[in-house]
Amino acid sequence: MERAHLVDPKETTFSIDRFAPSPDLTDLVRRHWVPVWHLPEGESSEQAVLQYPVCLIVVAHDYARFYGVQSGLSRTTLTGSGWAAGVMLQPGAGRLILGQDVSTVTDRHLDLSDVLGGQVVRDVRAAMTDPEDPGCRRAAAVVLEAAVRTFLPLDEEGQLVNDLVDHVESTPSVRQVGQLCDEFGLSERALQRLTRRRLGLTPKWLIQRRRLHEASERLRVGPGDLAAIAHDLGYADQAHFTRDFRRVTAMTPGGFARRFAPGADS
Repeated sequence: MERAHLVDPKETTFSIDRFAPSPDLTDLVRRHWVPVWHLPEGESSEQAVLQYPVCLIVVAHDYARFYGVQSGLSRTTLTGSGWAAGVMLQPGAGRLILGQDVSTVTDRHLDLSDVLGGQVVRDVRAAMTDPEDPGCRRAAAVVLEAAVRTFLPLDEEGQLVNDLVDHVESTPSVRQVGQLCDEFGLSERALQRLTRRRLGLTPKWLIQRRRLHEASERLRVGPGDLAAIAHDLGYADQAHFTRDFRRVTAMTPGGFARRFAPGADS
């Protein structure tokens, strides 16, 4: 299960195809994803995501956008039938493609035509003649990859940011900003400037988001021992864990588990 996507286990109105980028683009692209949905008339489905520290390129049947990072919980409401072709960029790629500090698009989006040009949007939609066909999805990805490929190679600072985020996401023992400063040989001020410029975020946010991803992953198995989860994630106590979790998701850890764990009652 995708740890960032907070999906109801009983949800059956949509499917998501996730697949890797071409090998030459791994410095710039984490993956592609193509959701397709069909909802009965009058019904809607809210999708909630604890977004990774990356920018997104999304072309849908009715919009096309370049997204900065949503610092809180990202919410999208699906209605009717539709599709989207998405590119999850690598952390260091956003500024390279945007041409300006990523902090300018934190918690907001731009029209993709203003970033990559309108032809890319038209070509993706032309490729998605049948959203259910994996071949059409791959054809749309080829169009998007061709546009992103023009920004190769990734610059040295961008690679540093990729390495930094990978270290945070893969090392649960990282709980303090000072640990990142020591690991990458940066002062705290230099690290703050780097993450603001390239990610639109703070180093503290990176650590907290990884903890919330870990928490959501564990809670979807069931509520378990919340005090033990808080301890394992490095919180001083359960109250601090609950406060952090509720501030971002608007749910307590127990309430989250009751909604999203398999067999839970919504």
